[in-house]
Amino acid sequence: MKSRKATRRDVLAAGVTGAAAAALTPRVFGRSLPQDEKTAETRPAMQHTYVARDYSGLVGMPGFNEALLRNHFKLYEGYVKNVNRILADLEAFRKDDKLATPAAAELRRRLGWEFDGMRLHEIYFDNLGGKEPLRPEGKLGAALVKQWGSIEAWMADFKAVGEMRGIGWAALVQDGWSGRLYNVWIEEHDGGHFAACPVLLLMDVFEHAYLVDNASKKAEYIDAFFRNVDWTTAERRLI
Repeated sequence: MKSRKATRRDVLAAGVTGAAAAALTPRVFGRSLPQDEKTAETRPAMQHTYVARDYSGLVGMPGFNEALLRNHFKLYEGYVKNVNRILADLEAFRKDDKLATPAAAELRRRLGWEFDGMRLHEIYFDNLGGKEPLRPEGKLGAALVKQWGSIEAWMADFKAVGEMRGIGWAALVQDGWSGRLYNVWIEEHDGGHFAACPVLLLMDVFEHAYLVDNASKKAEYIDAFFRNVDWTTAERRLI
């Protein structure tokens, strides 16, 4: 009998970890990210270098100032650089047999914050740049209507998350096991994530995402965000 390569759904359903899950990590929401194109076969372990993606194509979106976007891109690039720097430092600790030291432990704690800062910005920028509205009859639209009763009810709930006081991210996520959808608040970068729940739609609600354009009027930024959502990308992320 021919063997069948495990899909993401198979891994999530079985709760598989380790080698099987690791084999799926280079692909996010069904497509590879540029910095993950090198495979384990073509590069030594522990020597991977992440490359910042080019999001300059988003410049010109209505409601988003060019200076704001370019500053945001630089902030994102800083997370990429810091991830590479921490990984290099941890590799140096490994070579010197110092991984059990307090300094190495603090680097590991910092890595999660920097890595999530990198990946969340990629997810955010990837789901921007759209010009077409969400199709209620599409796969994502139908899922939202099924759970919230209407697109408008879901959007009101999502906007309420985004308008919460504080800095963080508003995210529509899907439980990879049950399929249920949630609108959630991600604190900073590394707190509030729902385990085994891919992000379908993400909105940055740190002040740097909107202050240049909207001062402290977060609601105006949220409206501008929804005018530019790439719903095709969000729908493709649905399991």
